[in-house]
Amino acid sequence: MNYVKKKEETVEAGTGWNEIPEDMVRVQRILHHPEFKKSMGWIDILEKDRVFCGHGMTHLLDVARIGWIDSLEQGAVFRKDVVYAAGLLHDVGKYLQYKEGIPHHISSAELARKILTETGFTEEEKKDICQAILNHRDKAAAEASILGRILYRADKISRACYACGAAAECNWNEDKRTPGVII
Repeated sequence: MNYVKKKEETVEAGTGWNEIPEDMVRVQRILHHPEFKKSMGWIDILEKDRVFCGHGMTHLLDVARIGWIDSLEQGAVFRKDVVYAAGLLHDVGKYLQYKEGIPHHISSAELARKILTETGFTEEEKKDICQAILNHRDKAAAEASILGRILYRADKISRACYACGAAAECNWNEDKRTPGVII
């Protein structure tokens, strides 16, 4: 088994696949928060006929998971639930962009602050997460923080441009498209 880094490390005994680990309890609170569920419902309705990349649960989970992998590869400077919260909430206000014209990075940061407050995140965590969300559309701004860089990168990497059926109609330049599996 040359492909195993440390043979002695195994999955923790007694941890079932369907048990919520302690470091993901606040993430569960986000997923069940009424405002988050409302947002996901609206996004599903408003993007029902969208042929390009969507902003629903699949995208949010992809961003959260890629962000966590990236964080681990960089030495895991953040708690897992903080990275997941940023990934899950970075587009939560997208429906307000569709309905009211509010840029989604702004509406998402506002909704995220409310949801994070009601799901047990600290002031420092809320500040870091909301700042990363505010900056997730601008590479230069995202570079201002580690979490911002992680979120920006995960959001871009999550897009499977290389396998997209609507690539010919997409308005993204080639240099903006994800060329293949990166993480």
